[in-house]
Amino acid sequence: MKKISLLGATGSIGTQTLDVIKHHSDQFSLIAMSVGRNINLALDQINMFKPSIVSVMTQEDAQKLQLQISDEIKVVYGEEGLIEVAANNEADILVNAVIGSVGLAPTLKAIEAGKTIAIANKETLVTAGHIVTDAAKKHQVPLLPVDSEHSAIFQALNGESSSEVDRLILTASGGSFRDKTRDELNGVTVEEALNHPNWSMGAKITIDSATMMNKGLEVIEAHWLFDIPYDNIDVVLHKESIIHSMVEFVDRSVIAQLGTPDMKVPIQYALTYPNRLEASNSERLNLWEIGTLNFSKLDTERYRCMKFAYEAGRIGGTMPTVLNAANEEAVAAFLDGKITFLDIEDQIEQALERHEKINHPTLDVIKEVDRETRKFIHSLRN
Repeated sequence: MKKISLLGATGSIGTQTLDVIKHHSDQFSLIAMSVGRNINLALDQINMFKPSIVSVMTQEDAQKLQLQISDEIKVVYGEEGLIEVAANNEADILVNAVIGSVGLAPTLKAIEAGKTIAIANKETLVTAGHIVTDAAKKHQVPLLPVDSEHSAIFQALNGESSSEVDRLILTASGGSFRDKTRDELNGVTVEEALNHPNWSMGAKITIDSATMMNKGLEVIEAHWLFDIPYDNIDVVLHKESIIHSMVEFVDRSVIAQLGTPDMKVPIQYALTYPNRLEASNSERLNLWEIGTLNFSKLDTERYRCMKFAYEAGRIGGTMPTVLNAANEEAVAAFLDGKITFLDIEDQIEQALERHEKINHPTLDVIKEVDRETRKFIHSLRN
């Protein structure tokens, strides 16, 4: 029985992780969890899975929740609460499914505590990839990818020598606006941006998919997870989302991982690795029903966020921290109706252009750069 700590239980990845745990209740148990603002859903989850500790965002939420659940369940809050959940003594695996850089500190504490890390929180590696990977090596902790693209690469690399890898090829659906020209993006609405053609995801990730920043963050994440230079990481548009990613080797053999667009598959693989269990209510892939798979080259002028991500990754230092913080704040402003869709790109570009890179940043420096960048993005709306 593997014992799971879960950050972000009420989000898209979190709820699907709980589906996997429920389907394989003889294999997994939920020990600890954190939630965001959806306390009603959290109550249902607590009643079903009965974790020993739950973390919420604020002290007020913690007090309200404690009144509605058993005194045997400890309720904590804030960053300290996230850390307490992540590094829980009983847990074997931490599933980091929160959105944003808030996942960084809890992940580092879980690594120090020797937990296996199943990581769906891109921002942790984007913001501080050098710190996280160094800590994982020091404490001999596995970093298991949950994103479908990185899980695909991870699976394709099983049994292979890393020295024989020539290229990683991430696939991208193109997001909600893949069939629109840049001119047609003027005036698009939040509702249109949230209408992803293939995947069911949270709002922030869906907007990132529409701008293609999601894929840009995944490129940076792949660099750290698999120790591959940026020049050897490509992205190809593949609107069906059937091939989740590919690895090309030095002999020009290409190994791809395929499957229906279902996040429960990579989630379950991270929990069961190195073994596999029967699918948890996932559809079988019948290629004859798909008929045709389409691929096209990515245009970084059409998807400028991809260009920003590659540039920030190659420059390194604190530039990916700026990229991520600016993107989080700009996306939040778009979702709140305060800026336009194309303003997201413009604000990220302004943040990157004004920042002077700091090499080999410490965690404290990263936090300060993150704060300064968010403050700058806010100032653009004043």
